[in-house]
Order: sequence, then structure tokens, then C-alpha cells
Amino acid sequence: MKKYITLAILSIALVSCGGDSNGKSVETLIESGTVEELQSKKEALKAEITTSNEQLAQIEKVLEEKTPRDKKEVLITTMTVKDTLFNHFIEVQGNVETKQNVLIYPEYQGTLSRVLVKEGQRVRKGQLLARIDDGGLGSQVAQVESQAALAKTTFERQQRLWDQKIGSEIQYLQAKTQYESSQNMVNQIKSQLGKTTVTAPFSGVIDEVITDQGTVVAPGVAIFRIVNLDNMYVAAEIPESYLPTVTAGKTVKVEFPVLGESIDATVRQTGNYIKPSNRSFAIEVDVPNKDGKVKPNLTARLSINDYTAENAILIPLNVINENADGEQYVYIAFAKADEMIAQQKIITTGKSQGDRIEVLSGIEVGDKIIVEGARSVKDNQAVKILTY
Repeated sequence: MKKYITLAILSIALVSCGGDSNGKSVETLIESGTVEELQSKKEALKAEITTSNEQLAQIEKVLEEKTPRDKKEVLITTMTVKDTLFNHFIEVQGNVETKQNVLIYPEYQGTLSRVLVKEGQRVRKGQLLARIDDGGLGSQVAQVESQAALAKTTFERQQRLWDQKIGSEIQYLQAKTQYESSQNMVNQIKSQLGKTTVTAPFSGVIDEVITDQGTVVAPGVAIFRIVNLDNMYVAAEIPESYLPTVTAGKTVKVEFPVLGESIDATVRQTGNYIKPSNRSFAIEVDVPNKDGKVKPNLTARLSINDYTAENAILIPLNVINENADGEQYVYIAFAKADEMIAQQKIITTGKSQGDRIEVLSGIEVGDKIIVEGARSVKDNQAVKILTY
């Protein structure tokens, strides 16, 4: 009806524009009319067009008012709200580390006379790795041990005499002091001699032989690097805002991009210190390494489960709108009489994961959320659900 009325008004305007009050047509005035007549005709036509536009606007307004908004059906699709288990993850990057990755330094200065291991060799804790020339300490041990044995015999004899009240106290004390002094000398030289051997501080693999046999070494000059790949972990830094939710025992998916592999692990330790430079705290994630592929300083991506809801309501992010007050809302479709109506629902949202977000309040299980057409419908508008 609106279309026909519009055409009728335009037709009337065109007919009225065909002549003037004197019965002269526009064509006649163009051919023989004066400038004053043409100007007068121009003003008359403009007035008629303005009147026609005003009448057309009035009719359109009446049509808009008489046609109920909720009768203008919009084609939509819907999804039924369900509750589901929702696990939220935060993603950070970390590096593989091990606390047993150390350089081995000698405690004695001298020539490295023997290197007993090679790179890649697995060793056990306490195993002999190298010897340093002792510079004659071995022969000194035998000498001082003989002196200590003599001092011991002298002391024991002097002690027996002293117990029988024979001899002076000063002789007894001198023998005792001599014996203790010689014994300390033996222990001291043996201790120095023990520093001429280099042993493994823990079980692991000799990753690098840094100093070659025959080289003069001294404390502070590294000889080997030993690594234990059995006790690996990923170290990462977490923003302080996650301090209440990222705790020991949380599940973590660890991905190694270089290896093309991923494993499931747990947070074994969280730091007790917030770094002021970046407002973060440290965590450690256990990494099983049965096949030995994981190496120190390998880059890892962590997906840490920081939040879990047993019966969460999840909806697509793209169906959410926001009003002028900053409130978020969605439209649901419900049956009213013999038609479907769209209804606006103000919602409160929680955490998002990918293209979905948790709804904390505003909708319930069983509601039909409008998906396609969510940006086109209005509150209380009639809708038609498309089925595929």
C-alpha cells in the first residue's frame, strides 16, 4: 500500500508540473516565454515539489505508525543454551631448565694428568672423572703416616707409664701433642691429595669436556660440564593478576614447537616474590624426559588451567551487543501465541576462551539465543527461525 500511495503522489506532482496558471506548458514557456515567466514558473514548480515531499513524508509516517514493528519478521537462527564444563587457560612462554646443569671446577692447581671420561658419557654420582698431578703429595702421605705411627707408639708407651705414676706429666703431654700434631698432618695432606681427583657431583651425562689432558688447571678454571636430563622443568613468569588462580598442582599443557610434541604436566612450584620490573612471579612445571629429547633452554609454550566451572553457560562472542550504558546484552527468541518474538536480555559475562565467553547471569539453560540476525533484530520484534 505504501508503494502505491507514493507513486500516486509523484504522478500528481508530475501532472501539476505540466502547466501554469495561464495554461502555458513548460515546453511552451521554454520556446516563447520571457525570462520573467520562466523564473515565475521555476518558483511555482519548486513550491509544488516541496508540498509533494511534505505530503509524502506524512503518509510514510502514518504507514510506519500503523504497521506494528513486531510484525516485520526478521529471519534468524538460534542456539539452545546448555551448561557444560568450562576450563579456562592462560598461555605463556617458558624455557626448559634443570637444576643439575653445572660446570665442574678443580680444587687443586696442577697439570691435568688424566681425563677418564668423554663427551656424551653417562656417569654416576662420585665416579672418578679426572686426575691432577699431585706434585709429590702421595709420597709425602707415606712419610707423614710413618711419623704419625711412631708418634702414636711413643704416646701409648708414655701413657702407660703415666698411668703407673712413672715419669713426669710434661713428658706425657709432649708425647700426646706430638701424636695429635702428626695425625693432623696426615689428615691435612690426605685432604690435599683428595683434591687432585675430580669426581661427578651427581649422576648425569658429560655434556662437554672443556679442558684437555695435559693442561695446567687451577681453581676457577672449568674442566667439565655435567647435565642431568632426568629432572627437567619449564620455568615461566606469570603476571601478578593470576597469583590467586595459578597455584601448585594446576594442570598444564606443555608444547614444544621445535619438537612438534606436547605433554600434560602440573605446576610443581610457584614463586613467593613479585618482580617489580614486570610485576610477575615465577613458576616451575615438571617435564618428564624419558627419551631425552627435551634439552635445557628449549622453548616451550604453556597453557595453564587457571579457572574451571562445572556447569558453565557458554555463548559465541559475536552475538553480544552493548548499549549506551556499557551493558552487554543478547537477544533470545521465545514463542508468543502463534509467533516467535525477540527479547533483549542484559547479561553479565566472565572469562572468554577462543570465540566463546562464559555468561554468569541474564540467561538460563534452555533459552534460545539468536545467532544469525543478532545485529538486526529489535526488542519485541517478530522473528522467523530458519532451519537448515
